[in-house]
Amino acid sequence: MSSHHIVRDDQEPALIIANGAACHPELLGQLLEWSPLVIVLDSAIERVMELDVKVDVLLGDFDRGFDVEKYQTSQYPLEIVHTPDQNKTDLEKALDYLIARKIPAVNVVWATGRRADHTITNLTNIVRYRNLIKIVILDDHSKIFLLPNKFEKWYTAGTPISLIPIGVVNGIYSKNLVYPLQNDTLTMGYRTGSSNEVAHDGIVTINHNDGDLLLMECID
Repeated sequence: MSSHHIVRDDQEPALIIANGAACHPELLGQLLEWSPLVIVLDSAIERVMELDVKVDVLLGDFDRGFDVEKYQTSQYPLEIVHTPDQNKTDLEKALDYLIARKIPAVNVVWATGRRADHTITNLTNIVRYRNLIKIVILDDHSKIFLLPNKFEKWYTAGTPISLIPIGVVNGIYSKNLVYPLQNDTLTMGYRTGSSNEVAHDGIVTINHNDGDLLLMECID
C-alpha cells in the first residue's frame, strides 16, 4: 500500500475515502499514487490508518468524543476541517470543501456497500453536484460517473455496462452495445439499462437528449 502520493498539483482528481465497504488495496493504491489531495472522513480514519495511508485532510463533525489531536501527530502535516452541519452528509461536506478550493474533479472510494441508504445518497450526489465538480465513484466491481449528452469511449468486447437513469432520461441512442438503444427512454424504478455489454472492440457511443444518466463500467 502506498503511504504517499506523488502528484502535488490540481491536474489530477482529488481522492475522498468515505466509510462504506473497503475496496481492494490495489485499487486504493493506484488512486493514491495519482491523487494530489487525499481527504478521509472522520468515520473512516481508524480503518485508513490501519492501512498505513498518508492523508492530507481529516474532515467531519467529530462527534461521539472524537479525539482529533492524536491524528495530527501521526498524520502530520494534516489539515483538520470541522464540519458540524447536520443537514449534510460528511461526503457532501467533503465535496463542498473541494469546490471551495476550486478543485474540478474527485474520485471517491468506500462510498458503496454497507448501508443501502448511504450508497443511494452517494450515487445521487454525482447528479446533485454535476455543475460544480466531476465525481467518479469506484469500488471493486464498478466505476460510476455521469454521462454528458454525447459520450464516446473505447472498450473491449464483452465489457459489462449499465445505464442507470436518475429520474427520467429521454432520447437515448447507442452504438456498439449488444442491446442497442434507439430513441429510448429510461426511467428510475421502471426501466433501466442495466447488464448491457460492449458488442465489439472499439468505440462505444451513447447520446441522450435530456435527463441525468449514470454509466457504470462493471466488473463481474
